Order: sequence, then C-alpha cells, then structure tokens
Amino acid sequence: MTLLGVYCFISVPSLASPCPSLPLWPHYNLVKPLSYSKPSKFTSLLIKSHRRICELIDLHEEQVPYELAWSLQKEIVKEKKAQIEKYGDCSDTLIVLQHPSVYTLGTASTEKNLNFDLKSAPFHVYRTERGGEVTYHGPGQIIMYPIINLRRHKMDLHWYLRTLEEVVIRVLSSTFSIQASRQEGLTGVWVENKKVAAIGIRVAHWITYHGLALNVTTDLSPFKWIVPCGIRDREVGSIKGLLTEAQSCVSHGTDYLHDLDDANLIQTTYKSMIEEFSQVFMLEYQNKTISLPMLYEKEKFSLMKETQLG
Repeated sequence: MTLLGVYCFISVPSLASPCPSLPLWPHYNLVKPLSYSKPSKFTSLLIKSHRRICELIDLHEEQVPYELAWSLQKEIVKEKKAQIEKYGDCSDTLIVLQHPSVYTLGTASTEKNLNFDLKSAPFHVYRTERGGEVTYHGPGQIIMYPIINLRRHKMDLHWYLRTLEEVVIRVLSSTFSIQASRQEGLTGVWVENKKVAAIGIRVAHWITYHGLALNVTTDLSPFKWIVPCGIRDREVGSIKGLLTEAQSCVSHGTDYLHDLDDANLIQTTYKSMIEEFSQVFMLEYQNKTISLPMLYEKEKFSLMKETQLG
C-alpha cells in the first residue's frame, strides 16, 4: 500500500534559545556549561551527493498510539523490501514521535519482570518482535524509529546498536553538557547508575525497525510497575530530572531552569536528536508529512480491507 505523504527538502534549524546557561555540574561530570546556542551543521536545502536520503516523519509533538506506529513501521518495512527487490536499494526513513502510556515486551521478555497482573494492567501491554525485555513508553519520551537499509551502512548489528547509543550520548553532551556512557554487557545509555535511553530493535533482511526511546520530561513512576529492561540493580532517569538535580547541586536556590519548561525541553532535545542522527549515519532529510488523523484513517482502511478479505 502506498503511504500518504508530501515531500519537501528541509534543513535542521539551529538550537538557539534565550535560556541561560548552568554552571558546571560536578556530580555528573558535566563537560561544559549548559548551552542552547549550538549552530546547525546543515547549510543547504540541497541533497548532498555523499549523503543518503532519509525520509523524516516528524510527529514528535504528537502522542501516537503504539499500535498505529507499529503498523506504520511494518508497512514501511514491507515497501522497502519491495523497493530493494525491484531496484536493488531503498531510501532510509526516520520516524520521531511520542506515545501515550504503554508497556511493550520484547522477544526476551518474561512476565516475572511485570509487577502487575496482565488482566489488570495499568496501561496497554504489547508483545512485540523487537529484541530485549519489558519497557515503558509515555508522554515526554522522544521515540526514534529508524527504518534503514544496513546494506548501505554496515551489516553489523553490534555496530548499529552502538551507533544508536552514540546519537544519544552526543545529544546529552553537546546540548545539555551531561556526560553519558555505555554500560558493559548492556544496551542503552546511562548517566552514572541511571538509564536515560532504552534501545530495542528488529532487523529483517538487513532493514531495521523499532529503535530507541530517550526520557526527556517523562513521568518515571510507571517504571515502578516493571523491572525495566530486566535490570534490577539500576535506576531510570530523564533529562529533566538530571538537570533539576544539577540545579539543586550548584545553584543554592537560584532558579537557573526557569525558562526550561517541558515544551522547550522537548523541542530542544528533538532538534538535537535529529541533527546528531543525521551526522552519525551520514543522512540528509526529506520531510514526509503524515499526520495523526492520516494514520487513523489508514488503520481504519486496513481493518476494513482485512474484514472484506476475511
């Protein structure tokens, strides 16, 4: 099925903001003061010949129900497989969005990591084909679903996971001066003992889907109902929580974050994420407009078609 969409070339805007800088945050090894003046690396609306094209489906301000995003991913994967069979290649796609509160289970998930009865779950629960254990998605968490052809990047799943981690590590360092890291033997991004980004992927015929979730302004309380990613001896953190803690450590009551409301923090993080993603994967974006009402309409049409075929 052909996806509804309108294409246009875009460049990523700068991250300039009037928000004041924070002093150094020694507790979390900040590498420089908090800054929102990082200039964009993109200076042209033209597709650069040495970069692959990536469709950008930007729904980062929307709360897209998990089943709609899941269905969209699988449809795009199907289309890309068909393009590869016909043309030998396909463009890449990046979907960015938020979800309403939901729990998802990966292929390694066991119910022992759920602190509730599935019959009375606090939110919808989906068992998916991605790797990994149980996690939570919700408002204030930016989700990236890259659907890319690894044949044109690197056919190495370990490399792909580490590269997704690198995107988040760069965002935290360059935009928020937070020193993040990897944990040996684990997948994701950490600030000391707190996991701020979870990663779970599926790769079929070297085409990726599912992806990463970065806690920005997320309410972390729903994580208490699960053992996140099956890891019992670690905490979960968010960018807002880390910055708030930084303020309490160094400001002595001065409100350094008074201009940093949730909407501004989401917007700033989003811009940094798509910029760092394009740099790490050497991609240039084309905007593909798909609205939430369009997704609902597509899902309704698909269900009607399945009913007719049945």
